[in-house]
Amino acid sequence: MFNETPSGGSTHGATLDILARARPALLKALAETLLEGVGEISVITNRTGLVMVPMRDTVENVDFHLGEVLVSEAHIADAAGYVGYGMVTGRDLERAMAMAVVDLRLAATGEQPAITTFLAEERAHQAAEDTARMRQVEATRVEMETF
Repeated sequence: MFNETPSGGSTHGATLDILARARPALLKALAETLLEGVGEISVITNRTGLVMVPMRDTVENVDFHLGEVLVSEAHIADAAGYVGYGMVTGRDLERAMAMAVVDLRLAATGEQPAITTFLAEERAHQAAEDTARMRQVEATRVEMETF
């Protein structure tokens, strides 16, 4: 449902992934600059709650629920009917709303230089963080002999 753009583009899910992991201060600052041109916004949802975390048992190849995680969710719409959505882990409704504002602007106006630059910088930052984390994980790997 939220993984589709109104224009049918295939990158909406990837964009939401980047926004959900974006550095909070930078995301909120971007949203503040974008609010000036939005106009009236209707808040459809602005709440915190628990969602189930799915995992896959690779031995039996079945899904199971590992547990619950606290999330903040925001769902907004403008007067023209465009919608924006944001969901982040933790209790940070302001960050979820900021994500929804950026998503709304993308839906309403398409790519803008400020948003495109932000997404590219955050994508690069997240890739660097992921690489560093995987190096730390690999450093702890122990090779065991089996008999």
